[in-house]
Formats: sequence, structure tokens, C-alpha cells
Amino acid sequence: MSTINLKAQLEILLRLQAIDTEIYNLKAEREAKPQQLQEAEKIFQEKKQRLTSLEKEFFDLQKQRKDKELELATKEEAGKKLQTQLYSLKTNKEYQAMLQQIQDTKADASLIEDKILEILDKTDKKKAEVEQEKLRLKEEEKIFFFEKNKIESRIKEIDDRLAQLEAQRKQVLPEVDKKILAQYERILNNRDGLAIVAVENNSCKGCNMFVPAQVINLIKMYERIITCEVCNRILYINE
Repeated sequence: MSTINLKAQLEILLRLQAIDTEIYNLKAEREAKPQQLQEAEKIFQEKKQRLTSLEKEFFDLQKQRKDKELELATKEEAGKKLQTQLYSLKTNKEYQAMLQQIQDTKADASLIEDKILEILDKTDKKKAEVEQEKLRLKEEEKIFFFEKNKIESRIKEIDDRLAQLEAQRKQVLPEVDKKILAQYERILNNRDGLAIVAVENNSCKGCNMFVPAQVINLIKMYERIITCEVCNRILYINE
């Protein structure tokens, strides 16, 4: 390593670190984007589900109304049949019993009519709710697609920038001594994308731990790579 200009190597490592820091941050952001997109879509689907539920309630009310109208028609038909049978009865007792049966049928029909009116009122209100929800969902859809496009555009920006950075990185790599590069990349992978840090105010900027004066002197001698005793990152002095 005596033939290597260590000071020059550290300067190259700093250039490389600047590229790697941006790569690390962009990759972290890139990895989070699919989750953001999934969350946005999940929220939108939940809002769509509310409309689906309201529409189901509306259709259920319509079915209830049809069922009641069919029940009413059956009662009215039964009443007509009883009415035609009324004048064929021979005894007063049978006649009175039939009259009572007709009255009961009419009373049942009246109750069904009241229920139909109640359902119609509910149906009108539910229809208004559905229409209102459709309008609201249309706005929510605009917001969702705006967010979706924004996330997708950012992903493309990140991918394009990463491609540029990777190209820059390839240009710098041949300038670094192979052993130093191997050490740098090992630390880079183990220390969250930060392999080389400055010593400022007798502190390592990687872990903020104290760096003794003798270690600082060793760094300034540029005879070998000096690493932090705590975080193992490569240390340099910003001169």
C-alpha cells in the first residue's frame, strides 16, 4: 500500500460515496413507492366499496317493494274472488263470515300499501344517497389517479436517475485501488450505504463517538486506511 497515494484514494472514495449516498437514498425511496401506490389504491377501493354497499341497499329496497306489490296484488285478487263468492252464499251466517273475511283481506291490503309507501320513501332517500356518493367517488377517483400518476412519474424519475448514477459509479470505480474498494464496499453494505465519514470536533460523523488524538494523527499520516473503532467506517480529515 506504500505505492498508493492514500490521500488521493480517499478523495476518490468521497466522490464515490457522494454517488452511493444518492443511490442508497433513491433506492430506499423507490422501494417504498409500490407500498404507497398499494395504500392509495386500497383507500380508493374502500371508498368504492361504500358506493357498492349503498347500491346494494337501494336494490334490496326495490326488491322489497316488488315483493310487497306482488303480495298486494295477491291480496286484491283474493278479495275479488271473495267478493264474487259473496252473492252465492245461502245463509246469513255464511254471508257475515264472508264479509268479515273480505274486510280482513282489505285491512291486510291496506297494511301492505302502507308498507309499500314506507319502502318507496326509503328508496327515494337511498337513491339520493347513491347519487351523492357517485359524485363524491368521482372526485375521489380524480384524486387517486392524480396520486397514482405522481407516484409512477416519481418512480420513472428515480429509475432514470439511478441509471445515470450507476453509469457515473462505473466511471469512478477503476480509479480506486481494488483492496481499498473491497473494504469500502463491504462497509457500505454493512453500514446503511455510508462507508467513509469525516472526523469533526474529535467525533466520528458516522456514529458521533469520540475519536482519540492519536487516531486523528494516524489519519493525517495517510499511511493506511483508518476506521472508526465503534462503527468501523473509514475515517478522513476534512483539510
